[in-house]
Amino acid sequence: MLTTTTNRLPAPPADLRSRLDAKDKTIEAHDALMASLPAMSLVETDGSSSKSAALSFPITVSAWNLERCLFVEASARRIAETRSDVVLLSEMDCGMARTGQRHTSAELARELDMTYSYGVEFIELGLGSPIERDLCTDSFNALGFHGNALLAKANLHAPFMIRLEGERLWRNHDPNQPRIGERCAVGATIESEDGPILFVSVHLESAVTAPYREWQVKALLDVIDAHFPALPVLIGGDMNTGNRMEGDFEAEGLFPVAFERGYRRHGGDMTRMTTRASLISRFPERAMKLDWFLSRDLDIDRSSIVAAVDEQGRPLSDHELITCRIAGITGR
Repeated sequence: MLTTTTNRLPAPPADLRSRLDAKDKTIEAHDALMASLPAMSLVETDGSSSKSAALSFPITVSAWNLERCLFVEASARRIAETRSDVVLLSEMDCGMARTGQRHTSAELARELDMTYSYGVEFIELGLGSPIERDLCTDSFNALGFHGNALLAKANLHAPFMIRLEGERLWRNHDPNQPRIGERCAVGATIESEDGPILFVSVHLESAVTAPYREWQVKALLDVIDAHFPALPVLIGGDMNTGNRMEGDFEAEGLFPVAFERGYRRHGGDMTRMTTRASLISRFPERAMKLDWFLSRDLDIDRSSIVAAVDEQGRPLSDHELITCRIAGITGR
């Protein structure tokens, strides 16, 4: 668990791409390079102390894979409509040409008047897919950061990042889009009127089948149990359930694993999928139900799916936004 924080992630070296040895595809070579990059082991947080000391119940939480966050202001308005107190985000760009070099998490937090923490999942060494390159404002990435964020209308205590290490699939997954990094979760504790709650924004692997994601969830829950054994927990995000499995999310082993560890799942209407066509994912092969909350020792009295479109019907992401409402902490 990475717990060192900063108010601004340091930029990677300008010659980073040249350091990526295309011939050495080992995990060891990848990890040696990643270890040399400070931004990969830090959590950026704004550290504001001006927010609420504690959230009052009910607490509304949103989770949204924003697919780079092409439209910061419109996305902020959509989130604001949900009246969310906590927001769990994934696929958030920072210093990427395709999103105008913006720090999308920090700007979204400012739009919503929230604190934030941000962790880098990947440093992207290219400009993205052909569709994404058409969106670029520059021929270079100022930073190339892509990751997860946690936003709240209260102070974030002891922010952290957990790397969900696996086979470093994206190291050489696409020669046109080389990346350094691995999937991750970003979390923090937030005070409620009945005590602290642990919130975690997670993004599981897409380019694998169920056993890999099951392993990632086991690893995540192991860290949570080791460091936060007594806290109520809400995990939310893009869990990629059913990806590479004909969309069969019920075949995922991560759900029974989480259930055995005391977690319940929440994903709105169980018959409604959470993917859609977007400006980047224009022709999705199938609709899938990828996005979920997992709760421990929390009374979740409602969860729903919100269309990821702006006021004119323009898609803001290839994922719908999901929400849940925490009525209280169970047993208190």
